[in-house]
Amino acid sequence: MRRLVVIGSVTGAPGVTTAALALAAAWPPEADGGVRPVMVEADPSGGDLMIRFGLPTAPSLLDVAAAAGKPYPGSLLGAASELPFGVRAVAAVPGRGPCREAVRLLAAETGRRVLLGDDRDRGTVLLDVGRLTEDVEPLLAAADQVVLVARGGAEPLTHVSVYGLDAHSYAEQLTLAVVGPCPYPAAEIEQTLGIERVLFLPWDAKSVAAMNSAEPGGRRTAGFRPPPLMTAARTLARRLAAPPVHETGTAVA
Repeated sequence: MRRLVVIGSVTGAPGVTTAALALAAAWPPEADGGVRPVMVEADPSGGDLMIRFGLPTAPSLLDVAAAAGKPYPGSLLGAASELPFGVRAVAAVPGRGPCREAVRLLAAETGRRVLLGDDRDRGTVLLDVGRLTEDVEPLLAAADQVVLVARGGAEPLTHVSVYGLDAHSYAEQLTLAVVGPCPYPAAEIEQTLGIERVLFLPWDAKSVAAMNSAEPGGRRTAGFRPPPLMTAARTLARRLAAPPVHETGTAVA
């Protein structure tokens, strides 16, 4: 089955979609047997990718979700579009109503089966859920990894601390990705919030502009002086793609 990585935030607009796209672009090519990840836009408040990149309105996430309960549901990858910088994504139609309905259907058992596939399916689904609301809680519970995205100031980090996500229960599944400037070192954030893994994603205007452009062009994640955002995203992607580890310390193949 596929690996499911849920990417979300507890407050509005900290850069969840940008983080998800950067992870998809920086995903290690040797992971998952060479199967490329797919980014899925599952934000109940509405989709952006169709308008941003001029994608066709069908197939969309709503089409995939609506077919999930049928005897022969469609393929998640059958709805994926190729974005200009080498990332494949399943886009949601713009508008809160259809997006919320798509997420509701995906959060059901049949929808989660379509996301994860069966024993023959490999790869990783990077699920951009926007804000962590009740709508996405079943998807959060099904995730192999959770990336919580937050700005680096005292106020947004306080929102993380009072959100109520049980960091102890998630343990190795949870990573806090702090976007932009932050006056606190990772060790202090880890100790204060009880989150074992904290990583900084620098605000890199050039990388963000490239990922928002409809013009073809790859994002450099290796080689001579790759952009700061993509360097950090590559580090996080390697952590997320690493095989799970038993309590004995041995990796699970």
